[in-house]
Amino acid sequence: MNNQASGNGSLTADEQIDGRLSENALAVLKARYLLKDADGVLSETPDNLFHRVARGVASAERYFGVSETEISKVTAEFHHVMATGCFLPNSPTLMNAGRTNGMLSACFVIPVEDSIEGIFTAIGNTAVIQKAGGGTGFSFSRLRPRGDRVASSGGTTSGPISFMKVFGEATNAIQQGAFRRGANMGVMRIDHPDIIEFINAKQDLSQLTNFNLSVGITDGFMRLLRDAPQSEHLVRNPRNNHTSKVARSDGSNWTVRDVFELIVQRAWESGEPGIIFIDRINHANPTPFLGQFEATNPCGEQPLLPYESCTLGSVNLMALVTNSAGARIFDFPKFKEVIHLAVRFLDDVIDANAYLIPEIDNISKGNRKIGLGVMGFADCLFALNIPYASEDGIQFGGRIMEFLKTESHRASQELALQRGAFPYCERSVWHNRGIQIRNACITCVAPTGTISIIAGCSSGIEPVFSLAFNRNVLDGQRLVEVNPQFEGIAKTLGFYSTSLIAEIANRGTIQSMNDIPEDVRHVFVTAHDIAPEWHVRMQAAFQKHCDAAISKTINMPSGATIKDVRNTYLLAHELGCKGVTVYRDGCRKNQPLALARTAETEVNLRAVAEPMALPPIMPAVRVRQMTPFGNMHVKIVVDPQAKQEREIFAQLGKGGDLANSDLEAICRLSSLYLRVGGRLEDLLSQLGGIGSSFSIPTKDGRITSLADGLAKAIERYQHVRDVHGLDSLLLGKTSVSSEQLQFDEMKPTSLRHQSTAYEGFKIKCPQLGCAADLVFQEGCARCLSCGFSVC
Repeated sequence: MNNQASGNGSLTADEQIDGRLSENALAVLKARYLLKDADGVLSETPDNLFHRVARGVASAERYFGVSETEISKVTAEFHHVMATGCFLPNSPTLMNAGRTNGMLSACFVIPVEDSIEGIFTAIGNTAVIQKAGGGTGFSFSRLRPRGDRVASSGGTTSGPISFMKVFGEATNAIQQGAFRRGANMGVMRIDHPDIIEFINAKQDLSQLTNFNLSVGITDGFMRLLRDAPQSEHLVRNPRNNHTSKVARSDGSNWTVRDVFELIVQRAWESGEPGIIFIDRINHANPTPFLGQFEATNPCGEQPLLPYESCTLGSVNLMALVTNSAGARIFDFPKFKEVIHLAVRFLDDVIDANAYLIPEIDNISKGNRKIGLGVMGFADCLFALNIPYASEDGIQFGGRIMEFLKTESHRASQELALQRGAFPYCERSVWHNRGIQIRNACITCVAPTGTISIIAGCSSGIEPVFSLAFNRNVLDGQRLVEVNPQFEGIAKTLGFYSTSLIAEIANRGTIQSMNDIPEDVRHVFVTAHDIAPEWHVRMQAAFQKHCDAAISKTINMPSGATIKDVRNTYLLAHELGCKGVTVYRDGCRKNQPLALARTAETEVNLRAVAEPMALPPIMPAVRVRQMTPFGNMHVKIVVDPQAKQEREIFAQLGKGGDLANSDLEAICRLSSLYLRVGGRLEDLLSQLGGIGSSFSIPTKDGRITSLADGLAKAIERYQHVRDVHGLDSLLLGKTSVSSEQLQFDEMKPTSLRHQSTAYEGFKIKCPQLGCAADLVFQEGCARCLSCGFSVC
């Protein structure tokens, strides 16, 4: 690498770029993007990388008869827009452009046909794509349901979920040789016979760890949910189009409302499945004559036809904030320039791309889809003094996306005059509107996890996750990385201090810090400071002006209820979103990451197993429950600060000494488990259904033992807590006994779910030398420190 200072004392290009890049950005580039020789030694600098990518992409201009002089000019422009952090393409382009047989696209949808040959052809194609750094989406809606007839063998099929696991194992097997971890999206239509099994597929979070799951919800389902929610849910066998009902184990049938409530409940528990409004997505299909959208890429922002791919890129909005007459403004003229250059860049990528599968080559060049979006939106709002959760914030977001759509469409039409419209244009929706355009799809808002680190800005349109966070560096030191916009205003107004920043790094938010001016706290909000409604409204504001869709996570605090998730889904549909993903803080606290544990991790796990000491006075919720031995009075003791259940006490009115001693033993062991961070869900799975020689019928089902009665009491407690919130129970605003009158009508299909996680718990990054907290943004778990991403 050549990174020496020039003899006249001025900085070289490498030095100028290195000076702009943060230490974190340089670490990410060195770890994942810069080329290395056979011995693993870096063979290029960041400036070398931008030159390599610019040359590799601009070389495609030769296909259009552009002169070498013009190509040199375009190469310089491409280099400049990347080196200054104004625009960056998706990771595969940064990694592979300018290299032999480089695959440059990030997004693919691979069809999964209903045959063994079709399934394993799809798995083979997936391996080829993921080895080169691409992400894959699949619809499993074409596969016949579990137990269905297989004529060729005379047997029955194991169903879509079993084959999904095969796809997941294939991803695990190939990801070690890839540039980044493989990521998949699995979609199943709401009317598939195995939809209940699909919704429940990630109850065990050790399964399908490289899959995001989304239910494809139809317009018809949403109409029934609104107008006739007690209607029996109908499904259709994709093999023969036979329509049937979905039966429960007790012989009753699932209703539309039941299915929706199960989706909501599972999303509350673990953030999955998400939902996509599959009919709404297809209403925006520019080439319906080629087929229907069945799936999206892994983070949901790019619906694609079978075998389609898409290349993505993002404009850094923060880089477009400038000073004018002593005030900060957004530079729309420069935004226009960057948009037009970015569209040209992404269109060139299509021809510079080395497509690894012929079917992908054909349809990708036939539709020429690109996905131009934005990043740095939260930083831009900070700089312009606009609160994220405000009407001004929503209006500004809509204005940004409308401008991006207008100018990118104009740029694509100008390219069509020079290079011709996309080959399938004559039979497309564009042609019906009298428009000749170069790209069938132009805009989407994609995840920008590592490229936003390189650009030095916030991710996509997400609010920042924290204004400061601790980052481990190679020598074992911990450095505090501060949001530059907040750091600037803190120093300008004179309230900056290292102790303040350290406190913010521990809290993540400044909302309760009265030493910081109120107007600053009003603007500098983080993801968990923002109510779910505002998250959805911001997503909808961008979606209104977006060709494809938006990758965004609706972050919720750990105390969010099932009702909060339900309302979020309904609001997203009402406001025109094409899909929605929620994540409740801490809900995956016991998720075993599919990575090897280090010795240090094992030590930490053992340390956590020490039962915590409890204060002498704590609030409790009382539940009365019928059992075969008489009424049981159950008290569930709650830590009000952590919003976590810590102990269970139970006593029988007329059970006798033997029954009461057995019950005391159960409660002592259960309380011990809760005091080491255990979950009520785990207790339910162990206690529920235990039989004995005595049982008693109740309106909620037969109680078969003391243990089963205790499990039923916990279920009832969980239901009311999740519907109304823990605070309401602790403050006496609702009681289990009064709610029980409506329990049969209101309860979800299964009430055995995780307890509310306490606020302080975080999943640690598994990368060696990092161990920062993972956060959930843009539909994926990722590390703000080193750039590690599960997707």
